[in-house]
Amino acid sequence: MKKVAAYILVMIFAVLVLPLIIVKGCNFSKEALIPDEDTGEELVVRVFLAEENEIVDMDIEEYTKGVVAAEMPAEFELEALKAQAVAARTFTYARMNGMFLPADNPHKDADVCTDHTHCQAYITKEQAMLEWGSKGQEYWDKIEAAVNSTHNIIITYNNQIVNPVFHSNSGGRTENVEEVWVCDPFPYLKSVESYGEENGENFYNYLVISDEEFKNTLVERYPGIIIGNNDILTYIKTLEFSQGGRVKYIRIGNITMKGTEFRDLFSLKSTNFQIERKDNNSIRITTIGYGHGVGMSQWGADYMAEEGSTFEEILKHYYIGTLLNVISK
Repeated sequence: MKKVAAYILVMIFAVLVLPLIIVKGCNFSKEALIPDEDTGEELVVRVFLAEENEIVDMDIEEYTKGVVAAEMPAEFELEALKAQAVAARTFTYARMNGMFLPADNPHKDADVCTDHTHCQAYITKEQAMLEWGSKGQEYWDKIEAAVNSTHNIIITYNNQIVNPVFHSNSGGRTENVEEVWVCDPFPYLKSVESYGEENGENFYNYLVISDEEFKNTLVERYPGIIIGNNDILTYIKTLEFSQGGRVKYIRIGNITMKGTEFRDLFSLKSTNFQIERKDNNSIRITTIGYGHGVGMSQWGADYMAEEGSTFEEILKHYYIGTLLNVISK
């Protein structure tokens, strides 16, 4: 009888208890990410307010709300806004820990700043609601829901905080980080397909510029450039494309430059561009996508959310091999 009883207990454990242990250990659950007990203590981030030229202390969750409101359209799907909230929080927390700081850091006494070209954009609740007009309260409630429902969640890779860069629209495929910036490759910042962006803003952009202005701009930046009197297009050749389909290197006359240099020179939306003749005296530069193309595409995230993806699925699509974890205070 003892053997029978022992056998029954073993079977009960194997059939009922063991699967629960395995599932909890292998699968992600939103509940598991939220701490069982809230100490009531929040992390404080030091923010340099660029316009006011002062540093203020903010609760990281409140700061994240202002970032999400400034960085992503509030009319986007809730799951996309959640993904943005987690990315923004991770960006902030990494810098609070001294990670991914540029050598020319202009705000050494602060963790982050409100200059979106350097850190993340930020807007106050009052400013946001004023801009949103009649939808102000509705949109702010939505932002709060996105941040509160992802409370303290950040993105990690191999137990390290990631650098969760993001952009507006990848033009259909994101970029390898090392093909945009001078840095070592990050395994989680690799080129991936990004669907549904063609319906978003800034998918196609056009710049029409006269041949004379085009040449003058080049000569001003590269005084030694040699361009003949034939059609300007005969002196332009794309040498290499990135994995994401962007121009990596381009040669104009006797000068070879990076696609990123050409983009900066003519203030293009992205390095995914084509140059063609507009008329006898001018050319047209067509760009696809908006931004550097690395990490999460915001318009791609919104499309995934519309198609039923959760914020976790969105983040894991754009940041390959990552996990979601809770900030340990």
